[in-house]
Amino acid sequence: MPPVHVRKGDNVLIITGKDAGKRGKVLSVEPKKSRVIVEGVNKVKRHSRPTRSMPQGGIMEKEAPIHCSNVMLVCNKCNKPTRPARTILEDGKKVRVCKKCGESFS
Repeated sequence: MPPVHVRKGDNVLIITGKDAGKRGKVLSVEPKKSRVIVEGVNKVKRHSRPTRSMPQGGIMEKEAPIHCSNVMLVCNKCNKPTRPARTILEDGKKVRVCKKCGESFS
């Protein structure tokens, strides 16, 4: 099981599927399943029965998880999709770095 290359809060570009070309923010990551949930992408409709908190019930739209191989990290500085490189700082800390401009992802 390879590690997931994106983290919660990262901006990503969807590269395949029905939402290809869309950009969004990662809401959550499921590393064991290699899946991520991206804001505004892969919307599905769920039927919910009436509850006390939502007495109306009805059809709700929510984001469904997509495989992490279908998203690409977007650099905040150059605003281009990139594969992150890993570098080690002087204090021994590993950081992800944009391969195109060299900016680190925080």
